[in-house]
Amino acid sequence: MSSFVSHTLRTGLIAAGLALGTVVVTLPATAQTATAPSSESGVVARGTGFTITEKDIAAASDNPALGAANLPEEQRREALISYLVDLKILGQAAEAAKLDKDPEFANKLAEMRQQLLVETFLEKEVQKLVTPEAARKLYDDTTKDMKPEQEVRARHILVETEDQAKAVIERLKKGEDFAKVAAELSKDPGSKDSGGELGFFTKDRMVGPFAEAAFKLEPNQISEPVQTQFGWHVIQTEEKRAQPVPSFDDLKPQIEAFLNRQSQQQVITALREKAKVERLDKPAAPAAEQKAPAEAPKDTKKK
Repeated sequence: MSSFVSHTLRTGLIAAGLALGTVVVTLPATAQTATAPSSESGVVARGTGFTITEKDIAAASDNPALGAANLPEEQRREALISYLVDLKILGQAAEAAKLDKDPEFANKLAEMRQQLLVETFLEKEVQKLVTPEAARKLYDDTTKDMKPEQEVRARHILVETEDQAKAVIERLKKGEDFAKVAAELSKDPGSKDSGGELGFFTKDRMVGPFAEAAFKLEPNQISEPVQTQFGWHVIQTEEKRAQPVPSFDDLKPQIEAFLNRQSQQQVITALREKAKVERLDKPAAPAAEQKAPAEAPKDTKKK
């Protein structure tokens, strides 16, 4: 199917029906008596020269390009049936116009067949290489030299001047609640409403002066005014800990994605090395000049 038809079916037949709030399947009068599911054949719709089955609906439902996955069940079903009916009708019209005999169509069909073969081949070859053992080995090799990284949980109040920061510190020393003062005075929109809370972070995630001050503080200690390019900060470090090494389950999706890419490349590279490919659109590379045989080392010993 050309990209134009695929796009039209997806946006025109599915999305347009959904924009109207419902999708109505209209079949010829001869077919309307057969729209109820059949317990024997699984047929849910029938038109002149075609049927739509539960199996067809299930296959279309698995196609992410149709964008129907997040729809309510009944709406998704109606959308998919409408799509499949229109697909059959358009396919029949194309065959009636003898487009299936067109050389251009034959070329596109051959190209799509080759692409599908390649995808299926790579999928099966990758399955042989991406094993639980390979995933575990990659995890072990990656994490064996990892050292737990220090991180802190802190909150801050951001103001415009050093004098304002000093005034904040005075209020905190008198016992005012940090979160309350942050909600009142902080200029940081990302943390103001949560009492200045920043959560846990490692040193490299914050600008230098801020990180240095936060990591030097002991838990519950409040900093002196700290200046960064954002303004003046008053920081309170709440907790320190060693960041744990990510577990295998945490990293499993990334590991499998990496192994899939790596394995595909290995399969392709191995086949390229075996293939004999001659480029006819470029002049042949000049034959490498034969190297003269190396002279035997001279005997430097004096006679």
